[in-house]
Amino acid sequence: MTLPYLPRLLCLSLAAFFLVHLVLDALVFLIARPAVRLAQSLPPRAAARCLLILRLLPTLCAAFIVLAICLPSYLWLEPADPAERVGFECMAVAGLCIAMCGIAMARGLRAATGSKRFLRRCRHIGRPAHLPGERAETWLIEGSAPLMAIGGIVHPRLVVSRAVVNALSAEQLAAALRHERAHWASRDNLKHLCILLTPAILPFAGSSRTLEREWKKFTEWAADDRAVAGSARRSFALAGALVRVARLTADAPQSPLAFLLLADTDQLAARVDRLLHPAPAIRRPPRMRPILTLSAILLTAGALAAAILQPAAFYSVHLALEHLVG
Repeated sequence: MTLPYLPRLLCLSLAAFFLVHLVLDALVFLIARPAVRLAQSLPPRAAARCLLILRLLPTLCAAFIVLAICLPSYLWLEPADPAERVGFECMAVAGLCIAMCGIAMARGLRAATGSKRFLRRCRHIGRPAHLPGERAETWLIEGSAPLMAIGGIVHPRLVVSRAVVNALSAEQLAAALRHERAHWASRDNLKHLCILLTPAILPFAGSSRTLEREWKKFTEWAADDRAVAGSARRSFALAGALVRVARLTADAPQSPLAFLLLADTDQLAARVDRLLHPAPAIRRPPRMRPILTLSAILLTAGALAAAILQPAAFYSVHLALEHLVG
């Protein structure tokens, strides 16, 4: 098929994105399970952060390579011919990229729409309420559903059922509210939406599902730790709140993005055990991590800039794009 300059650029960019994404997907597939095992030895917050980065890494790196290397090399070295033939293989790979990204976008938009519908329904059947120490807008839902969650991406909205409020003591309710505030402070709803909008890592291999499942688990653990803040009394109160919510037999309405206080009953035993038998805190130098992180970012950015600014790199990439077109 013959395409003019800009459509040809778009086709090449999509094909390059798909191929780079596929290679990085394969690498992540190979290290996904070892990474999950390694995450078990990290603090929950650090483990959740590492798994999130690993889940988003192929898409972010592929987008960076296309925008920072492929696109400039094409604009710099490709002659502005009115039209040029593009091979069937390149068109097919570009179509696969559109399908891959379209599926991810549809999944993310479906979750965002479902979350908005969930909040609209809760606002319709609930009523405004004020809970002790809670600053977020709160809707109290009548009924027996074990529902407590922070909804929304920009403006937090706490949704809690009458059954949960009645089942928990004042101390347990305060601990549960601190858990939900921890989710909001970490922007976990937004992170979940980013995961859903990201193309799956070799979807038929199950690596993306493994990383997402383990990320959710460590995210819940991190929220538990942040809620109790090392206090044995708060740990006991939050463990009691989880057990009491688990005893409520009604089904809670589900939101595609919000984290319920107890969304997965299979994790109940592990979460309660962590709260009642916390691991000893590992003290680290407080100022070393920011310095090491900043150093790693600067070194990586410098290495990438040095590689990108080499003319030979652009010529090599342009040659690869020419082979891809043919």
